[in-house]
Amino acid sequence: MKIYNTLTKSKDEFVPVEPGKVRMYVCGPTVYNYIHIGNARPMIVFDTVRRYMEYKGYDVNYVSNFTDVDDKIINKAIEEGVPASEISEKFIAECKKDMEGMNVKPATKHPLATEEIGGMLEMISTLIEKGYAYEVNGTVYFRTRKFDGYGKLSKKNLDDLEAGIRIAVSDEKEDPMDFVLWKPKKEGEPFWESPWSDGRPGWHIECSVMSKKYLGDEIDIHAGGEDLVFPHHENEIAQSEAANGKQFSKYWMHNAFLNIDNRKMSKSLGNFFTVREISEQYDLQVLRFFMLSAHYRSPLNFSADLMEASKTGLDRIITAAENLKYLMGTVTAETMSPSEEALFKGTEEFVNKYETAMEDDFNTADAISAVFELVKYINTNVSAENSKEYLQAMLDKLVSLTDILGIIVEKEEEILDADIESLIGERQAARKAKNFQRADEIRDLLLEKGIVIEDTREGIKWKRI
Repeated sequence: MKIYNTLTKSKDEFVPVEPGKVRMYVCGPTVYNYIHIGNARPMIVFDTVRRYMEYKGYDVNYVSNFTDVDDKIINKAIEEGVPASEISEKFIAECKKDMEGMNVKPATKHPLATEEIGGMLEMISTLIEKGYAYEVNGTVYFRTRKFDGYGKLSKKNLDDLEAGIRIAVSDEKEDPMDFVLWKPKKEGEPFWESPWSDGRPGWHIECSVMSKKYLGDEIDIHAGGEDLVFPHHENEIAQSEAANGKQFSKYWMHNAFLNIDNRKMSKSLGNFFTVREISEQYDLQVLRFFMLSAHYRSPLNFSADLMEASKTGLDRIITAAENLKYLMGTVTAETMSPSEEALFKGTEEFVNKYETAMEDDFNTADAISAVFELVKYINTNVSAENSKEYLQAMLDKLVSLTDILGIIVEKEEEILDADIESLIGERQAARKAKNFQRADEIRDLLLEKGIVIEDTREGIKWKRI
């Protein structure tokens, strides 16, 4: 299995630190709003990497954090007049709903930055003791020039870097490139006590500490969006390796950006979409399928036409699965015949193509092509004349490959109209009783079932999506 390693700029053979085990850390979102489709790409991509590792028999310890203390969270809390913790707790819960909709498996551990402050204080103290960090007026900075390997991930040279771009310039610093490990509180901000000041950690130290606690000093894979290569991941390496005296991560994986109609996604351009908004138009399985239709290191363009194409492609696979289940309900023969055994053996060609694609730096685009070839082979070689065992084996083969991609081909039974009306009635009663939590739960339950409800002047309207 080969992985493109940002650290070496080459496809490297995957050899785990500990045989049979994979320790993987993926930088999670900052939770101040609903996640957007740019956040969704690394979630889906690296969930798929995890699933393939598990398919190959590895025991995967998969850690993905939530950044729950940050300027954006604090600003949102001030804007709404509530504690910062209320904002982060709300949007962690909403993020988990969206992840479930995209069939992203829960991490082995989802650590919260605010719950790991003690470890951050320890690591900062170690860095000060080793001479890699210093304190000025309650702020602790990391000495970038003391760490010999600084720039090895991003291939940036300290002398060529100009301070000011994503790096705070301060007269207090020994060097403009030094970055913050701890900063004093401002009025109205959440804070923690430390030997240097009442304050809060810098962003970079959070991931170094959470990775160390739940995965150890040296891990196999660290992953995230390509926008994190510098300075976030570069700074993580510097902190972790300076503190622990070991290589931080053997492999670094980064997904490329997501564009909207060939333009960078931004609120100012009006092309900013949350996953929740997409879920009102499409099953989130379509979004997942779309995300995997290109190689994770290739820029991906999001558009209505491409989403429709993904929906059509996904429907082809689901239809093949449904046809197999339908045929199983009509056949009379139970056991596979010798001719069926030979036909079933023919599916190995597509499994081999699929695995070859996935082992070449997780080329999900080519893996999906192999799935389509398998679908065509199944459609050509099944009928009501076949045995139940043969049809089941074909279905199991299809499900095993789509499951690695996180694509669910065995759809749940559709909710009946009468049940929808009943739940809407219950929601109305909950709202009248001012039980808004229950009303929201019912709305979310219906959304999970593909039902969107609208409160209009004429009353409640609903539609299937």
